[in-house]
Amino acid sequence: MSEESAENIPRRQHDNYEVPDEWKEDDPDENGDTVDEEEIDGEGYELVQEEAEEGDTVLTCSECGGQQFEEDSSKGELVCISCGTVIDENRIDESAEYRAFNAEEREKKARAGQPLTYTKHDMGVSTEIGKGSGELYKVSGDKRAQYYRLRKWHKRLTNSKDRNLGFALSELNSMISNLNLPESVHEEVARLYEKSVDQGLVRGRSMESIISAILYIVARKQGTPRTLDEISDASGIEKREIGRAYRYVARELGLRILPAKPQDYVPRFAGKLQLSGTVQAQAREILKEARERDLLSGKGPTGLAAAALYIAAVLQGEKRTQREVADVVGVTEVTIRNRYKELAKKLGLQEELEEKNA
Repeated sequence: MSEESAENIPRRQHDNYEVPDEWKEDDPDENGDTVDEEEIDGEGYELVQEEAEEGDTVLTCSECGGQQFEEDSSKGELVCISCGTVIDENRIDESAEYRAFNAEEREKKARAGQPLTYTKHDMGVSTEIGKGSGELYKVSGDKRAQYYRLRKWHKRLTNSKDRNLGFALSELNSMISNLNLPESVHEEVARLYEKSVDQGLVRGRSMESIISAILYIVARKQGTPRTLDEISDASGIEKREIGRAYRYVARELGLRILPAKPQDYVPRFAGKLQLSGTVQAQAREILKEARERDLLSGKGPTGLAAAALYIAAVLQGEKRTQREVADVVGVTEVTIRNRYKELAKKLGLQEELEEKNA
């Protein structure tokens, strides 16, 4: 390279950078001395081995007894760092073979199907030939007879349990939507219903009543309770029949059901009444204080929640009539009035409520 071309090459700003003196102590000196062998063996890194807790199984090399390993993803091997012994081979690489740098790319490149779910009779992994008679006309004329035979035999090969679950879970999906319940409740109800089918609990009983009973149990256990009236309206089954199925299912499946808490009803009732978060918080405080004074025993949780919301709404200046609250909660005005008087008297809120109502 000529001197002129060399002069035209721009110099980088860090060419004049000098290494600090404290760094030079670890580098080879001018006489050619090298650093310690321990630093060479560790390649400048400190290998940290976590101590195993009691009961844990620790993988150990059969040759040297080492417990530090390196995984070679290209060969699918697990190799001992100390002696190079191959501890395991033909390991499956469960990571994706593509690269994604953000959530959008990861979603676009993902090719896996949906996860297994109890909310579908086939766990979401079976094949269905056609979804109705309209699909038949999308097939060419010379293939329609074959398509029809395949679809007919596919239905014939479906067992009674799958047919039962298919219809029952479609009804459950409609009820979950009507009652505005979360996916966790949907999944657990479907799982328990399939367990009930396996144990023969549905035989001789209405499928809808068993689903309604399980839904009532699970919703209460997960802190999103629904009243029997609401479940009865969503399923079209009488409350008495749901009650009988509820006691039967709880006994046969060994489910321990605790009484519903009035606090669990507050958010939903407050949302229907369009009350603010401040009212909800005060209603919870009222119910908490009432529980500490043992004022909730033997009383319906919905009536107590309605009375607490009514009191909190009056105190916060967002008053609702007892009739409005009764229509939303599904109890009578007499019930709300009685609970209101009891809570106001025992908690010392009578004077403040009278001033707000004046």
